This record gives sequence, structure tokens and C-alpha cells, in this order.
Amino acid sequence: MPGVMDSEYYDVVIIGAGLSGIGAAWHLQDKCPDRSYLILEERESMGGTWDLFRYPGIRSDSDMYTLGYNFKPWKEGKAIADGPSILKYIRETASEAGIDRNIRYRHTVTSAQWSSEDAAWTIAVRNSDCDEMTTMRCGFLLMCAGYYNYEQGYLPEFKGYDSFEGEIVHPQHWPEDLDYRGKKVVIIGSGATAVTLLPEMAKEAEHVVMLQRSPTYMASAPDTDWKAKLLQWLLPEKAAYAITRWKNIQFQRWVYWQARATPKKLRKKLLNLARKDLGKDVDFDRHFVPRYDPWDQRLCLVPNGDFFHAVRDRRASIVTDTIVEFTANGIRLESGEQLEADIIVTATGLDLRVLGDVKISVDNRPIDISKSFSYKSMMFSDVPNLVSTFGYINASWTLKADLTAEYSCRLLNHMADTGMRQCTPRLQVHQQNMAGNDWIGSFSSGYIQRKMHRLPRQGPESPWLNTQNYALDKKVIGAGPLEDGFLQFTNRSPARDRPEMRRSS
Repeated sequence: MPGVMDSEYYDVVIIGAGLSGIGAAWHLQDKCPDRSYLILEERESMGGTWDLFRYPGIRSDSDMYTLGYNFKPWKEGKAIADGPSILKYIRETASEAGIDRNIRYRHTVTSAQWSSEDAAWTIAVRNSDCDEMTTMRCGFLLMCAGYYNYEQGYLPEFKGYDSFEGEIVHPQHWPEDLDYRGKKVVIIGSGATAVTLLPEMAKEAEHVVMLQRSPTYMASAPDTDWKAKLLQWLLPEKAAYAITRWKNIQFQRWVYWQARATPKKLRKKLLNLARKDLGKDVDFDRHFVPRYDPWDQRLCLVPNGDFFHAVRDRRASIVTDTIVEFTANGIRLESGEQLEADIIVTATGLDLRVLGDVKISVDNRPIDISKSFSYKSMMFSDVPNLVSTFGYINASWTLKADLTAEYSCRLLNHMADTGMRQCTPRLQVHQQNMAGNDWIGSFSSGYIQRKMHRLPRQGPESPWLNTQNYALDKKVIGAGPLEDGFLQFTNRSPARDRPEMRRSS
């Protein structure tokens, strides 16, 4: 590629300045302080999800003692935090550590080409400010670009979509000036976004209807963790945070274990709690009893029971039916019912993407990630010096992001100490014809199922498993040996430029 020798070089390039990317940079500065790095962010600001989504009531659906970083205690009052508070937390982390000085905004990585001869990635970057393409090189790529398309959400084809005379809004692109006071609102969907929007919009709208094809499990919980507050009063800040974090991780694990070991028991408990919160004036079996077991999809968190209260107080209602078409004044359903609406919110999900849609090639050979096997759920067979962050489905995203970042630092330091410039996951000889399984099993959410064919495969045994198990990952990823026979370290550095000499100097 022309101009490669003159392009910038960094030891590490991080793609994405969201929750994962800022965390990865912090760990890199802390554990590999001699390594140069740069963060490339395609949007105009940091924060990822927490800067992009601006819909009413935007909040976490995980507690901030586990969604927060392991190195920076969460100090705000609410454990279930609103979006602006989470964005502030991310920005504080970047500012306090000087990470914000190493970010280039409106820089989109379009491709990455690995050269074993050079032991480097050459990445093509589009600068949106001047609409120019540039190249730069790096020894290691950390993919922290999230898991969905920031440009657009998922929108099914609705018959008559253009005939609706009101306003149609997707939560991913919420208009700042949308006025829903005194208006009839229909929210299509029953996931976390819809469950968040309904009680918030119901405060000012004439009435809000959540239109769903099938029910979702919902669990009410207080938005403030009073045990955490007590620990903060009794103990030093870091100790209180660590204990609260451990407590909440154990609770997440217990709930998920219950869902897998005794699904009927947990199902009954969740439904009884929801029934108690809703009262008797609701067709509970039709609107609140899912067809699947708990944790086949994510549970929807209802802080302080706000969703249930809005329905119970008749400021909002649930309709379980199938859409036939949009009409000028609303939506016609398969049952024949007509839902009148001034505003339709299409909370229909995310459009998942893999590795930020960056085209990957290794030694001039294009890589189809869907044909690869996932190594420790963060690297890919036959792809060197690339680590990708993808959080947990059944627990807080950042638990996995922290593990991934720490593992990446271990790798970088091991390579520097041994003088090796390349680490590549490889299937062993007896695994060459290994049967591949879905990368995420027993999870039926639409955004995953729609793009499962684009995700890597997982094998039947470690280290090719995507366990979705934080306790196990702490052992395998956090404490397991790097030299395991599957991750091959090669491409020794020339003596005059040995990494360990550079580190010692």
C-alpha cells in the first residue's frame, strides 16, 4: 500500500471511545505504561451508547457497581443510573487519566491488513472532517467498537409505513424537540428500551400503549442499593465498592444459575412478583407470561416498579397482537383492533455488527470472521494480534470488558518480555474438523439471532468456548497461562529492536 512507510505507528490502536474503549486505555496506561496508543472514534464524542441514546428515561439495565469499571468506584446515589450520569462517569475516567488527549474523533476504520513480515497492522482510516483516507500502522489492535450499528437501528418492514400521518421515531435517533405532551403514543416492542420509555412518556402523554408480539420477563428492583450506601459509610471508598461489586456479581450469578438449573421455579417467582406489582385489573396471562424460560432473553429491569405503576394507574397499557399495517391514524392489528396514535415509537431493536464492520485480512488473505473459532471469546483463530471486546449477555457488560483489557495487557507484556511480535490463536491438528456451535447459545433475542450467521463459532471445549460465565472466565482469562499450546507466539523481534530492550530503556 502506497505511503505505508511514512504512516504513523502506534504500539496499540483502540477502535472505539465508549465504555469499553476508555476502560481499555486506562488498563493499558496502568499496566503497559511504556506502550504508545491511540483511540479512533467514528463519532464526534466519547461515550458510545451513553452518548448516542437520548430518549426519555435512558438508563442502565445493570447496576453501576458491576457496570462501572473495576478500578473506579461508582459514587453517584443511584445504582440503576440514568444515561447522563453514566456518560459523566466515562468522561471523568478519560479526563482524570489523560486518556482524552489520545482520542481522534470522526475517524472511521474501514479495513485492517496484517503483515507477518512487518509484524504490524496497516489500518485504513477515513477522516470525516476532511473526507480523506489515511493509513497508520500498529502492532496490536483492540476492537472496542461495540456490537451494533450506530448509524441506524433495526426496523422491520411495516406495510403502510409511509401512510401514517403522525410522527415515527426510532429510539436510536430521538429528536430533541419531540413533544409528546397530551398525545397518544404507541411503542412497538417489549425489550429494555420499550420498558424504559413507557413509564417516562406516560408522565406527560395522554396515553401510552406498548404493542408487543409476545411478553417479556420483568423484574422490579430499587434503583438505590442501601447496602452499598451503608458500606460506603462504614468503610473506605475502594473497599466498600469492591465488596458491593462482589455482592452484586454473586447475585447475578445466582439468578442466572437459577434460570438454568430450575427455570420453572424462577419463572413462577418472577411472575408472582410481577402479578403482585400489577394488581388484578390486567389480563396477566396474555400480556405478562412469556413463552420462553427466564434468561433465554435478557430480563427487563423495572426500577422501583415504575413500569408496573404506570400500567396499574392506567396511564399506560399493553396490547399483545401482530401488526397488519400502519394506517393514516395509527396501526391496524391482526385481531381487527385499530390503535390510534399521534406518535409511533419503533423500539424494534438493534442492528448488530461484527468488529465494527472493519474488513480484516491477514497476509493478503481476507478473513471471514464467521468461519473462524473464537478463542477465549475475545480472539479469533488464525488472526494475530487482535482482541475484541464483547460483554456478557447474562451479566454486566463491563465485567467482561475489564477482563478482556487486563488479558490484553498481559499479552502485550509477555510478548515484550519474550521478544515475540506476534500471537495467533491456532486450532490444534485434531481440531481442524471441529464442529462449530453458535457463538451465543440458548439466547433467543432478535438482535442476536438476526446476525448469528456473521458471528464467529465456538467449539465444544476450552479455550474455544464462549462460556458467558464470569467466575469461570476469571480463572481461564484472568489467571490462566498465556502459553497454553493454542495461542502461538512467533515472529521474534530483530535484536536491534527487541521490545524488551525498548521497555527497559
